[in-house]
Parts: sequence; C-alpha cells; structure tokens
Amino acid sequence: MDAAEVRARAVTRYVRMSAHKARLVVDLVRGRGVSEALDILRFTPKAAAKVVAKTIASAAANAEDVHGLSADDLYVAQITADEGPTLKRGRAGARGRYKPMLKRSTHITVVLAERARA
Repeated sequence: MDAAEVRARAVTRYVRMSAHKARLVVDLVRGRGVSEALDILRFTPKAAAKVVAKTIASAAANAEDVHGLSADDLYVAQITADEGPTLKRGRAGARGRYKPMLKRSTHITVVLAERARA
C-alpha cells in the first residue's frame, strides 16, 4: 500500500446472522469493482447479500464524500465478516431438559481502495 493510497471504510456491526453465513456472500465480492459487486449482490438469493450491499454502498458514499473519489474507480480491497457477540437463549426440552439456542451475530467490515491507473 502506498503512502498516498486512499482507502474508504465502512463497518456494520451486530448483524443478527452467523458469520459463517455472511462469509459465503462476502467471498463472492472480494477484489471486485464496486458496481460489479453491487450487481452480484443484487441477484444473490442470500439474506446476507442485502446487508453486505448496504455496507459496500456506505463505504462508496464515504469515499465520495470524505475523499472526493469516484465510485467507478473503486474496488473492494478488503472485506471481512467477523464474529460478534452471541446471545445465549434456551427453551424447554423433553424430560425437563434445557435446550440451548445460540443467537449469533457478525460484524461486516468493508475497505475500498482506488484502482491503480496504468
């Protein structure tokens, strides 16, 4: 990474979905251009696609607003879906037992960078 390379970032935290499910969608768009990534996510039939698309759009808006970059020149340099806190809930099971339910969450981080011009 050059010292002059500008990166825009957006984070969506506490998304009520497991990180494993979000990573399936995140892996589809890593390294792609912003417009291509948003097109892919628009037609991906997973619940995580909507949240990831919003995060990428937010990072693109940050790049335009704060750094004055055009969304056409940006690509997804880094994107991660990390585990967030887990809500531990439970329900009654047969024979007086307790059946735990782990309600997982995830933090989605997107970093956009400008493509090097040839």
